[in-house]
Amino acid sequence: MKKRIFRRASLALAAGAWTAFAAEGWLNVTDFGAVGDGKTDNTAAFQKALDAAAERRGGVVYAPPGNYLFRGHLNVPDAATLRGVWESVPAHNGIRDRGLPKPTDNGTTLLPTEGAGSEEGPAFITLHTDSTLKGVVIYYPEQKPDEEPAPYPWAVAMRGKNPAVLAVELLNPYNGIDATRNERHLIRDVHGQPIRRGILVDQIYDIGRIENVHFNPWWSAKPKLFQWQMAHGEAFIFGRTDWQYVFNTFCFGYHVGYRFIRAKRGVCNGNFLGIGADDCQTAVVVEECAPYGLLISNGEFVSFHGPDPTMVRVESSNKGSVRFVNCAFWGPCNQIAKTAGGTVGFSDCTFVQWDAQWKGRYAIQAEGGSLLVRGCEFRAPRKQIRLGPKVRKAVIADNLIRGPLQIRNESKGKVIIKDNAAD
Repeated sequence: MKKRIFRRASLALAAGAWTAFAAEGWLNVTDFGAVGDGKTDNTAAFQKALDAAAERRGGVVYAPPGNYLFRGHLNVPDAATLRGVWESVPAHNGIRDRGLPKPTDNGTTLLPTEGAGSEEGPAFITLHTDSTLKGVVIYYPEQKPDEEPAPYPWAVAMRGKNPAVLAVELLNPYNGIDATRNERHLIRDVHGQPIRRGILVDQIYDIGRIENVHFNPWWSAKPKLFQWQMAHGEAFIFGRTDWQYVFNTFCFGYHVGYRFIRAKRGVCNGNFLGIGADDCQTAVVVEECAPYGLLISNGEFVSFHGPDPTMVRVESSNKGSVRFVNCAFWGPCNQIAKTAGGTVGFSDCTFVQWDAQWKGRYAIQAEGGSLLVRGCEFRAPRKQIRLGPKVRKAVIADNLIRGPLQIRNESKGKVIIKDNAAD
């Protein structure tokens, strides 16, 4: 009874809202033949509505509450918005928790099915210049929560200039958002559980923004699927992007939380504030970044699963600068960081746990490049830093050390170790 009352109230509110929307010239997908019954293929109806918006040189295409099935894909034209009922991203635990509604119980849910079995092919929804996707849930109904995931193409692709994804739940796509080949993208208030890749950023020549994005196992934490995700999943991947801004992002249960790569067009530099990664085998992997650097502030990172759980890995291929400022590292990992290239700095950071297997691991193991560790706190009475023979320069100063000072210097370069307060 309560569900029926809630459903009727939602529909009434939606109908009232639609009266106001219609007066402003919005287009309703149901006027173009869309049916939210979870069975009818709505590809043609939605595309007709979107094409009608294009003829008006932009506008809002509104999808009222319903479950809209798609056997094909959609293109959102320039200056158009595909909009559902949600003003903020909803909370659905899918079939994992009966305490919250399923994604098909309320709101605007899009059910794509095209492309199962392959990552190739068009994205389910492609955005173009000044176009927006807002207020919907994307839920792949044929994905099995208790099996290894089936590959699919990207759920959303962002192209052109100023495309936006706002208040969207990516409940269970194989691949989430392809934010490549665009300028000034905006991804804000996005939650869900992309299984293989969350967001890919590449070929960006003007500033992109990612804000308030959280990836958690909302949909399924069943062993076969979740173990596959932890072995293969990557939440955030950054290739070529100039001054990417990333704020308040989080991921749980991936092989890599944040991965920085050299793509065909180049590498990343950017500002990363308030980011987090929990229960990832490696929280941050830097294969290569731009010389002007990755600025990572107020981060929180936890690693404790996998064959060698390590918070940060900076590969020898890196030539750029990576700076961690006021970040916290905790959880029973093997090591806080392994660095081998570029300049890596830790300033005012807190290191709580490492060497979980008691094998004599150092918190920070530098094999090459340059290292700065200043004003940090090592809260476990275990080995702190090892500098390998290929380390060119290092400054380790003004740190608080619990237990005796345990810094091993094998470097043949210039190294300054001073003013560390140890027991």
